[in-house]
Amino acid sequence: MLSLQEYSSYDGLGLAELVAKKQIKPSELVEAALQAVAKLNPKINAVLQTLPDKARATADGQTMSGPFAGVPFFIKELVLHAQGVRCDSGCKLAQGFVPEQDTELMARFRRAGLNLLGTTQTPELGYNPTTETRLFGPVHNPWDLTRSAGGSSGGSGAVVASGIAPIAHANDGGGSIRIPASCNGLVGLKPTRDRIPTGPDYGDPLCGLAIEFAVTRTVRDAAALLDVVAGPDVGAPGHPVPPARSFLEEIKVAPGRLRIAWTTKPASGGKIDSECIAAVESTVRLLEELGHTTVEAAPSYDWEAFLSNVHVIWTTFTAMSVDQIAVATGRKPSLDSLEAVTLACYEDGKRFAATELLNAMSHGNLLSRITGNFFNNYDVFITPTIARPPAPLGELNQDRRGMTAMEWTRQVFDYVPFTPLFNSTGQPAISLPLYWSANNLPVGVQLVGRFGDEATLLRLAAQLETARPWANHRPPVHVAA
Repeated sequence: MLSLQEYSSYDGLGLAELVAKKQIKPSELVEAALQAVAKLNPKINAVLQTLPDKARATADGQTMSGPFAGVPFFIKELVLHAQGVRCDSGCKLAQGFVPEQDTELMARFRRAGLNLLGTTQTPELGYNPTTETRLFGPVHNPWDLTRSAGGSSGGSGAVVASGIAPIAHANDGGGSIRIPASCNGLVGLKPTRDRIPTGPDYGDPLCGLAIEFAVTRTVRDAAALLDVVAGPDVGAPGHPVPPARSFLEEIKVAPGRLRIAWTTKPASGGKIDSECIAAVESTVRLLEELGHTTVEAAPSYDWEAFLSNVHVIWTTFTAMSVDQIAVATGRKPSLDSLEAVTLACYEDGKRFAATELLNAMSHGNLLSRITGNFFNNYDVFITPTIARPPAPLGELNQDRRGMTAMEWTRQVFDYVPFTPLFNSTGQPAISLPLYWSANNLPVGVQLVGRFGDEATLLRLAAQLETARPWANHRPPVHVAA
């Protein structure tokens, strides 16, 4: 039997290699993951349900194939779903919903060999950079149980950081892969728009802002996973240019000498914690030591116009989602079935006209032109991932009575002023755990690439992982502790 210390010392490809060499059985990995959940979930509250019978049957009943054959895996209860697996979307309105089929991405995760062990928490309908629901309670950060694990993929972030699994599904409409990666000391890649399939339920969810993928511990797991799940599904609205070679091959290639822009100043003009500034500045020094050219520069755009237009998109999408869930479950949107701020966003979204939504989407085109011109001069752009280290639990309260929808949007984006732009432009971006604060909290650094150019990002990320490795950084709440 693999000990939890041994189990958590491998990334996903490492565990799959043990299976391929017959040094361990997939069933042993299932038992290790279930043991890890039992040990830690009472502390971190990240896993909502486990699927022991299904996972054991998958491990025992068929020949495992794919690059992640037998590797334990968890999915976030939002957008993506698995056949016959409850998907509550973090809210009472949706509670008990059981999908009748896998989404295309779930089917690809299975074909990659990942073995579904259970589901993880999301904030209500994903509109929160922390994961604290009225229905299920807060997810606790393994680095400090009094702090947020980020959102909206906070449950997945805590699962991977604590060693319960090496990979977990996540999605990102304003930073929701990169935020928990920063808060939990992980790799969080948001691929280019339409790189990852979202069918059959969605074409471009959240009007193209939302992207599906995962959080991982290593760059190579992110690259290998991207190789096996990327590509359009039937009837997809679009797809970026396919890569010239596999992403796993890309990370074996030196990035060359890159021209890299960086900033620690958000377009919002808001305050950024000194630790987040230090994280970027130390990364810039490292990049210069590695031979890259760095320039302090950033795209210039109107923050208030951006905020108001993204607010229209988020609230109208929330309104549509709530109405669809209400039809599916037979429940009515109210303070009983939704948290107070979610209900305010729903009501705000219902009042916007179609022309207002189209104008908001058109603003995204303007932003894409601005950043596209900016990236004519730079290969990569670097910022803090979020404005400060993980927030204390309770600060970003989605059930706060009396808060307007716009007040909520402003509070959310004040906490995460760097990530959302690249949901609007569709560019790939990755958060890397390159810095720890004075009180041992992870602080992520965001790297952004040109549209469709995950290859450059992953090559640079792999170089930074080698130069400043993070594998030995483990939180106090960990399966090996």
